[in-house]
Amino acid sequence: MTHWSEHEVTAVAGTPVHAAVLGPASAPETVCVHGLGCSHRYFLPLARCLAPETRTVAVDLPGFGRTPGPREPLDICGLSLALAGWLRATGRGGVPLVANSVGCQVVVDLAAHAPELVGPMVLIGPTMDPAARSAWRLAARLAGNTAFERPGIVPLLGRDYLVCGPRRYFATLRAALDDRVEDKLGDVRVPATVVRGERDLIVSREWSRRFAGLLPQGRLVEVPGAAHTLNYSAPAEVARIIRAIPAFG
Repeated sequence: MTHWSEHEVTAVAGTPVHAAVLGPASAPETVCVHGLGCSHRYFLPLARCLAPETRTVAVDLPGFGRTPGPREPLDICGLSLALAGWLRATGRGGVPLVANSVGCQVVVDLAAHAPELVGPMVLIGPTMDPAARSAWRLAARLAGNTAFERPGIVPLLGRDYLVCGPRRYFATLRAALDDRVEDKLGDVRVPATVVRGERDLIVSREWSRRFAGLLPQGRLVEVPGAAHTLNYSAPAEVARIIRAIPAFG
């Protein structure tokens, strides 16, 4: 399995929302939500590791990947509302969610305004660490983190960043920095596993512990030797963590 097996396009409030799919139609589904500037593409290694027991559906939020966005970039609430519309339109409300980085902020916001759509969560490298809640500090951490990622992530994300464009990227970054995700974690009433790479320079161990501790049903798992985008750089380890969660079975 070197490619996604299917591609879906679903009209949501006039926007054709794209999602990539891998896995048999009869298997339990898991929805993946990407981080800042990313797309469905960097979830493919994880989808391969989860197949064939799991049908992975990786959605492109408006303005990213193959989903067109509005002229004005959406903030975190706008992105979570778009995700809510897609979940309703595709009948996937309550499906387990796997999110990375800023995608974690999106699904936490979703839990705050549409809890009926939220299934059990795996939150990989959740942002924003208050100790780096500025563009300059985050940029320094991102640069250092790249050294510990698989080399293939650089051209893959570089292409995705070009697709979304600098204006949308930096507007979404500002919205993510302004989003106080910690104030909404108590609204997540489903089991939630926080996954952090031991070498993640973007999300500190202290912040990950605090994040998990603020979740009513949260727990923290750390993956040795891994960095921030574990769904791409440590997919087998993340797949094992997902399979060990009863709600994902």
